[in-house]
Amino acid sequence: MCTNFIPASRPDFPVALNLPEPTFEYPRETYVSYRAPVILVAPDTNATELREAQFGLVPFWSKNTKIARHTYNARSETVAIKPSYRDPWKKRRYALVPMLGFFEPDYATGKAIRWRIERQDQGVFTVAAIWDYWRTPDGAGLTSFSMLTLNADGHPVMGRFHAPGDEKRSLVVIPPEHRQTWLQTNCADAGDFLLPMAEDAFTSRPDPRPARNSPPRRQDPRSSNQTLF
Repeated sequence: MCTNFIPASRPDFPVALNLPEPTFEYPRETYVSYRAPVILVAPDTNATELREAQFGLVPFWSKNTKIARHTYNARSETVAIKPSYRDPWKKRRYALVPMLGFFEPDYATGKAIRWRIERQDQGVFTVAAIWDYWRTPDGAGLTSFSMLTLNADGHPVMGRFHAPGDEKRSLVVIPPEHRQTWLQTNCADAGDFLLPMAEDAFTSRPDPRPARNSPPRRQDPRSSNQTLF
């Protein structure tokens, strides 16, 4: 289950994604309930846009944002039927999360060590997600997202992570040639994009988090003591 990733940096958007740089600040590492840039198709204009969104999906029917602690990853096998996800899935609210890497725990030493998963060329890649829009009682809006996962048992890169005995899971990487099609696909065809990441394009390495950089679990992403992009 991915709870922490490195979003694409500002210069990556025009260079690697043909999009303008984000107009909002976001932390260099994203945790659950932090904000990060996502790519989606706006329902009102049908235009592809870059939007600030919270990591951890808040369904439109939720009374508050606490549910985000449990909705940051959506299993591709059940995303169409789970109450938290089925409405954005049915409404074709598909998104892309641009990132430089994400983190998973490796237990080869007997304890959890944080490892970074990234492209071998350390370039930008995009992860499949779903998004929803939630309004607070006072009318303020919040866009939020959940990244899609699939089984990774036996995958040469992703098959080593998570605790012994637990199912191995992986994020779903959408390659460049399928990005726009994924954003505009329909429910019947969306499953065709939920495939294992290319084995020869990704690698992993230990990247323990320094103790002094360990943030509170749901710290405000705009806090002044974080490195921002």
